[in-house]
Amino acid sequence: MVMSVSDRLVLVDTSIWISYFRGEEEVHKKVNELIDSGMVRCLKLIIAELIQGAKTEEGVNVMKDLADVFPLLAEGPESWENAGILSFQLRKAGKNIGLSDCYIATVAKENDAMIYTLDRHFVEIQRHFDITLL
Repeated sequence: MVMSVSDRLVLVDTSIWISYFRGEEEVHKKVNELIDSGMVRCLKLIIAELIQGAKTEEGVNVMKDLADVFPLLAEGPESWENAGILSFQLRKAGKNIGLSDCYIATVAKENDAMIYTLDRHFVEIQRHFDITLL
């Protein structure tokens, strides 16, 4: 059975959460629509990136709460290894993209989830790896 785009899980990337919490209107509206659909998923890595950029203790606590609000995508026993392979393949193709973005792409693909991001690295990853961007 093929899922429509509206039926697919959506991994909201760090760049989108940053724009969302800054109140950027277009992103805020789209994320709220996704939240209402019940399809938003998260990763502990994304939460860690958000915590790293928090400005206050309150901000840290808000970011930590994301794991309680949104289900986490399943991370398989081979996810990190697969991310390393993707990073290796991209580097061989002349693309130096960080391991964290490769991991996010890998886990999204393993879960057949789309990635909602503003990070241009994912466009480059998509040229070499079968992921769907929202």
